[in-house]
Amino acid sequence: MNRLAHETSPYLLQHADNPVDWWPWSAEAFAEARRTNRPVLLSVGYSSCHWCHVMAHESFEDRATADYLNEHFVSVKVDREERPDVDAVYMEAVQAATGHGGWPMTVFLTPDAEPFYFGTYFPPAPRHGMPSFRQVLEGVQQAWTTRNDEVSEVAGKIVRDLAQREIVRQAAEAPGEQELAQALLGLTREYDPQRGGFGGAPKFPPSMVLEFLLRHHARTGAEGALQMAADTCERMARGGIYDQLGGGFARYSVDRDWVVPHFEKMLYDNALLCRVYAHLWRATGSDLARRVALETADFLVRDLRTPEGGFASALDADSDDGTGRHVEGAYYVWTPGELRDVLGDDAALAAQYFGVTEEGTFEHGRSVLQLPQTEGVFDAEKVASVRRRLLDARALRPAPGRDDKVVAAWNGLAVAALAETGAYFGRPDLVEAAVGAADLLVRVHLDEHARLARTSKDGRVGPNAGVLEDYGDVAEGFLALASVTGEGVWLEFAGLLLDHVLDRFADPETGALFDTASDAERLIRRPQDPTDNAAPSGWTAAAGALLSYAAHTGSEPHRAAAERALGVVKTLGPRVPRFIGWGLAVAEALLDGPREVAVVGPGPDDERTAALYRTALLGAAPGAVVACGIPDSDEFPLLAGRTLVDGAPAAYVCRGFVCDLPVTDPQALRTRLTAS
Repeated sequence: MNRLAHETSPYLLQHADNPVDWWPWSAEAFAEARRTNRPVLLSVGYSSCHWCHVMAHESFEDRATADYLNEHFVSVKVDREERPDVDAVYMEAVQAATGHGGWPMTVFLTPDAEPFYFGTYFPPAPRHGMPSFRQVLEGVQQAWTTRNDEVSEVAGKIVRDLAQREIVRQAAEAPGEQELAQALLGLTREYDPQRGGFGGAPKFPPSMVLEFLLRHHARTGAEGALQMAADTCERMARGGIYDQLGGGFARYSVDRDWVVPHFEKMLYDNALLCRVYAHLWRATGSDLARRVALETADFLVRDLRTPEGGFASALDADSDDGTGRHVEGAYYVWTPGELRDVLGDDAALAAQYFGVTEEGTFEHGRSVLQLPQTEGVFDAEKVASVRRRLLDARALRPAPGRDDKVVAAWNGLAVAALAETGAYFGRPDLVEAAVGAADLLVRVHLDEHARLARTSKDGRVGPNAGVLEDYGDVAEGFLALASVTGEGVWLEFAGLLLDHVLDRFADPETGALFDTASDAERLIRRPQDPTDNAAPSGWTAAAGALLSYAAHTGSEPHRAAAERALGVVKTLGPRVPRFIGWGLAVAEALLDGPREVAVVGPGPDDERTAALYRTALLGAAPGAVVACGIPDSDEFPLLAGRTLVDGAPAAYVCRGFVCDLPVTDPQALRTRLTAS
């Protein structure tokens, strides 16, 4: 075993038995490189990354390659999900040098951590114009020993160039009507009207853009925005990217039609999409949206919840195909013959319903299950029986590996999704699952100074400090939980986290936000990226949480910080709306107020109070915050001074420092929450 044997990251532990003498990212590794005057091989990946596994098998498990690495390099392995800051800094360098990036990421560094040669996957033999990994190693080693001054000069220039790169300069104020209208127009131009979604292949679920579209519709009544969101959600839910048997979404579709997924299932995707479908149901009453939201929530709890109450990071794309080979998608795909083996006479119905063909829609005559039929009538009980039997049969196959690492940010997203989905659909078990994950974050990830750790595993906290997205997403989850449970302690915890955002992550002069804290480990560059990618950026996540917290508490510093942070959305929203979707959604909340709803009643078991409370939670006003309690309760600031009306429970709606008269009728409250 090498030095990774004592790490908590499942990805690093996958490499603990490699013959490569791996080091974790540490000062000791770079000290060893300086002592021995060897360059550093930095290899960055994550546990559910298909090509990371391929390169590991081809090169890192190969004794000859390992011997060469051990003689000439100090090899450092990094889990990008544990150290997003390290990943971001060197990925920026890779993309600047090569024009593209991805994982596995392969970077060669000086002992001072300065990069000088870059790549991603390298094959074991030359292929498709790519050099072999051994050729790359030999070339780098030769350059290091014969042209060391030149290598050092190149590395220094790269670091200087990175230091001079600036993010797009943010505007001095938050976006207004004009910028959000321009963003919507830009999305319309990139929209795929035949297939849903945006752009071509590969096609990713645009969860944060969908949230913007739903909020824009709620605020303005724009039917085009709602139509794009609803059609995209339907096409994804009917496609192979959605697990038609077990619920939950794969990472992305390799084609434009959502048919063939890259089969890994990530916690962040499913948390975000669960919330999107719940919000789509809230806006439209769609049965499909309700089904997908609940099935995805059930997938999260069934397949990703850990014994400690948190949620695991991912399920692998690959699994054993029954012959001992690990094959992508093996767990999920079917042939007509396999359907006959399981279903007998019902196989033909299943093939028609799920689009399974003799030719197959995937590799080797296998098909990814879809719902291609938009017309025709199927026996609902028969379909339910078929689905249940196929799911039982699939459970007998070797399951994909699970990355049991608990990432704070992604668990925050799951808390928000499960809390709201449970509240909307009368599923207290989902709310309880959200509370369990939030409790784990408090018990394990928060220290006595309310500083967050990035990860934990098996209830043991990891060594890495939380980054901005952890603070923003966990605060978002706590705020959603506060609204759903009526327990003010979650608002207090969110406030503690957001105080760190203001104190340690914000630029006091510009209001810009950094991905790492001011007292974090110093890298060659302090990462700072406002664009949303697979999940909300730390920047936009923090802006949203700051705005919601300000609405709950009336805190002017938090609202001002949110408004300043949204200046970058004014700059980027009209230009690249697909990559700042959550920022646009937060801007919608700012333009709408956001609205502050206080519901007071004699107690949680009072039916009239419960009706008002449910109406408030189902209000689609962008970013609205809800507090519920007894009159003059100190549980939430919004409840201060709130009284019953003629002895009846009442709801108070405020925004922009102006409050409407209280209402006692749910329909009147519904009107208050939809009026512009």
